[in-house]
Amino acid sequence: MSLFRFIRYYVDHNTRSTSWERPQPLPPGWEVRRDPRGRIYYVDHNTRSTTWQRPNTERLQHFQHWQGERQYVVQQGNQRFLYPQAHGGQASAGPSTSMVDDDDALGPLPAGWEKRKQPEGRVYYVNHKNRTTQWEDPRTQGQETGMDEPPLPDGWEIRLTEDGVRYFVDHNTRTTTFQDPRPGAPKGPKGAYRVPRAYERSFRWKLSQFRFLCQTNALPNHIKISVSRQTLFEDSYHQIMNAEAFALRRRLYIIFKGEEGLDYGGVSREWFFLLSHEVLNPMYCLFEYANKSNYSLQINPASYVNPDHLQYFKFIGRFIAMALYHGRFIYSGFTMPFYKRMLNKKLVMKDIESIDPEFYKSLVWIKENNIDECGLELYYSVDFEILGQVIHHELKEGGDKVRVGEDNKEEYIRLMTEWRMTRGIEEQTKAFLEGFNSVVPLEWLKYFDERELELMLCGMQEIDVEDWQRNTIYRHYTRNSKQILWFWQFVTRTDSEKRARLLQFVTGTCRVPVGGFAELMGSNGPQRFCIEKFGKDTWLPRSHTCFNRLDLPPYKSYDQLVEKLNYAIEETEGFGQE
Repeated sequence: MSLFRFIRYYVDHNTRSTSWERPQPLPPGWEVRRDPRGRIYYVDHNTRSTTWQRPNTERLQHFQHWQGERQYVVQQGNQRFLYPQAHGGQASAGPSTSMVDDDDALGPLPAGWEKRKQPEGRVYYVNHKNRTTQWEDPRTQGQETGMDEPPLPDGWEIRLTEDGVRYFVDHNTRTTTFQDPRPGAPKGPKGAYRVPRAYERSFRWKLSQFRFLCQTNALPNHIKISVSRQTLFEDSYHQIMNAEAFALRRRLYIIFKGEEGLDYGGVSREWFFLLSHEVLNPMYCLFEYANKSNYSLQINPASYVNPDHLQYFKFIGRFIAMALYHGRFIYSGFTMPFYKRMLNKKLVMKDIESIDPEFYKSLVWIKENNIDECGLELYYSVDFEILGQVIHHELKEGGDKVRVGEDNKEEYIRLMTEWRMTRGIEEQTKAFLEGFNSVVPLEWLKYFDERELELMLCGMQEIDVEDWQRNTIYRHYTRNSKQILWFWQFVTRTDSEKRARLLQFVTGTCRVPVGGFAELMGSNGPQRFCIEKFGKDTWLPRSHTCFNRLDLPPYKSYDQLVEKLNYAIEETEGFGQE
């Protein structure tokens, strides 16, 4: 006697494809068409646009979110930064109406700098050496006020690099160093670039070394990129791909056709922002959201509907490398596993949780249970669907005939993890990395981790601590619990970088949704930031990025809480630490 298992699937005779999911009718105003090559695409008569992706309610909601976020960020002036001071960091300064007297308490500006004021009265600074503008005063950039610092030894002086990194000049020996010569300053064995190892773990130090590599490999003159706003993607693609990769390291001179403007940094910032919004738009089918509740981007396995998709990924790799090289921010970020692929770091099972929570849960169940006793018939093979086509894959040679048991399930989980993180996107990833590496050698990123790479690419937003507090819920704690009061004291006192990394540790990203913390998403939909009482006071805090939850042990003092939180944020690898 044989048993048959009947599984319902659906056949679309229009597109000659099948699907496990029940088809939904097209939204009002949409039409399905076929191009001369026989490929299916969809026409939106409401907006007079086309897409390869079949429009359903979920995708349209994602697209509306995408458009709404762009409009919001444009209105806010795309204010993202690294290491803000009084004015919130670097930005594109508008036209000036007056010069400002430099004679103030901080002394004269560095050589080549000028202080100006916008019509509405906001002060900004112009660096005529590299033709950039910023809100931040270069005399305080990248350092604290220093009012409580002890005096330097005789013959020593503090100076700033062009990037605002502090270094020390010894006029006695005519040498310079990044190491503070004052008593009590961090000492220790030398690391790379002959600075103390304590500095090596500093994101600021890593960033300064990366900028040093960029500056020492810069080329003279400039590269001109002239684009139209109406055909931004196509114009940028052709000019970047037709240029020699090394030429993209020259100073950028961006021109929007039909517009007057001198590119002192503001025009290129706008170009990076607008173009990154276009190339990463999920409706182009090159990238997709990680899942229905995660707006981070990953490569779309169905990108092959465009026969030139590998060239596009090579172009995007070059463009992302240009953003890093020229110190510009892109519109939206990628998933943490994608950053790990860029850094050539090993992907582990935990990485799957942020992009496919259900798949992750199934692997956890297999790991924690005796599958021999459960009688599961698992083999080293798997099926997955792309655009209605079911693709069969063997995890290793002859996998269809190798059964999974307790003795080999660790290998099965490892192979399943590798397959899930790379399925259908091996060629696209290779093309992206090839394009990136042609402009910025991937070797230059070896000191960074995936979270630091996201900060470099996407910048940091101003985090509204009051909004964060208003939209936080508590479990087994109350709003007045001493640990909660200490937590918010820590958040309030710390700097913007530490806040961003704390948010990144708990939610998986340093970015806040358009509507603030009230619109944080979890694996099951809207999920507010949560702090839960957990464990013993000797334990480290633990995060659950899919639920935006911080497990905070009942620490006995503020200093203990600060110590444990700092260690968790800075030292742990990945998320959901046990």
